Amino acid sequence: MTQIAYILLCHKDPEGIIAQAQRLTAAGDFVSIHFDARAEPADYARIREALAANPQITFARRRVKCGWGEWSLVAATLEAVRAAVAAFPRATHFYMLSGDCMPIKTAEFAREWLSRDEADYIESFDFHSSDWIKTGIKEERLIYRHWFNERRRKKLFYASLNLQKRLGLTRKVPEDLKIRIGSQWWCLRRRTVEAVLDFIDRRRDVVRFFRTTWIPDESFFQTIVYHLVPEREIRSRTLTFLMFTDYGMPVTFHDDHHDLLLAQDYLFARKISPEALMLKERLGVLYSETGRHFDISGDGRRQFAFLTGRGRIGRRFAPRFWETEASIGRDRTLMLVTCKKWHVAKRLADRISQVTGVPAVHYLFNEAATPLPDLGGIQTTLEKRMRHRRALVRMLFDYWNSDRLVICVDPASTELIQDFYSDRGEVRLLEVGCEFTDDYLVGHARRVGLAGPHTPDAAMRRLLPTIRYDVRFESDRLRDMNLAGHYRIRQTASPEENAGPLAAFLGLSPSQAREIAATDYLFVD
Repeated sequence: MTQIAYILLCHKDPEGIIAQAQRLTAAGDFVSIHFDARAEPADYARIREALAANPQITFARRRVKCGWGEWSLVAATLEAVRAAVAAFPRATHFYMLSGDCMPIKTAEFAREWLSRDEADYIESFDFHSSDWIKTGIKEERLIYRHWFNERRRKKLFYASLNLQKRLGLTRKVPEDLKIRIGSQWWCLRRRTVEAVLDFIDRRRDVVRFFRTTWIPDESFFQTIVYHLVPEREIRSRTLTFLMFTDYGMPVTFHDDHHDLLLAQDYLFARKISPEALMLKERLGVLYSETGRHFDISGDGRRQFAFLTGRGRIGRRFAPRFWETEASIGRDRTLMLVTCKKWHVAKRLADRISQVTGVPAVHYLFNEAATPLPDLGGIQTTLEKRMRHRRALVRMLFDYWNSDRLVICVDPASTELIQDFYSDRGEVRLLEVGCEFTDDYLVGHARRVGLAGPHTPDAAMRRLLPTIRYDVRFESDRLRDMNLAGHYRIRQTASPEENAGPLAAFLGLSPSQAREIAATDYLFVD
């Protein structure tokens, strides 16, 4: 039977820690607590007193003064782990938590999850080749010794680092270890934890190395587990849902994130705001429930990136340096049809081709499945198409032996549009304005990966206003670019009204343009 011993690292909020421990043990699990030695003695005494009678709770025998980025965090974890291994012989798994974590699944769900897969859950990526470290020093974490805390003693931290660099005082990584990196929030099987403890008792050289490594909690367990456990038994992921902003700060969850959190493919979430009292209450009750079903969509990170990304500015419009000499051709005309409803743009492009004979291609830069002729491999992936976009379009002109070409582009692809407009050839843009129902926007969110089939209705309701605004913003942004040859037709306009812009865009007679504009199936959803 699966039973979990939670390794709870905390430094504040004694009442919250007491509630957390009581909640987890009430569901039949165990808790081992390390309370930071820097914290108020009265707070620790309050926790010990409140939980003293609970046989499913133990405490680290030695409390460590913890500092971010220091070995002390690993030392504190090891103290709590050793206490848990000794106190809870029936525990099958050991799960790292902080005082800011809350369950987003039931204990029943968590145990079933862990029992169905004989594996350890710990992020473990190659330290050197992965991009897990987004900012700050990287290799310097390992090859130099770090005795000072960068946050509390910044001058000494960098003075020591710079002195070692000037004197060439690098050190070697233990030869038999391949350094790995990942989140400190892991869940390990008992046999793995016991193997780690045995390993560090034997390998004091490894402990000495990590004692002066910067931020060792992101590499100590990750490296040793990978060294001891077959890779096939490691799931390189955490079971705790956490997100970071692009400034490297953890995202804090609030009361209105309840439905989003329950829909994620994780067992716990971090960080829960201290002010999110309703959320804490609901999640606290959740853990002991039985028979609860969860519709998991796992789209929280995509939604966060989408919503926060709409507040960013400074997009790049200039052509890439390797494309400056590429051109579609001075005497050629590229006609771009842009519409958020892709099926409408595709129908329009096909109808233009039927009436005029001009070759038309669908969303070749947005949709991998767009049919294309064999152009020697440049067309095989979206990445290749975007990287060599002008060359690709020039080859399409050549393939059809035409000096005019129609292609569909998404309105969000402003960089792509601007890049083509900077070419020596003639470029025109036809924007197709459509009406968008809520059902269509929901389908759009699912098509682009912002939502899944099990995304809660409440989460979708929060997304819809932003998606709707985003569609309008894309149109406004196109207009603000003040592009020559930018024409617009609208779903709500009559064929006569749309015929004028179409005629100018395509260089057709009014009668031919009206024939295209009057296509009865053009705007049908």
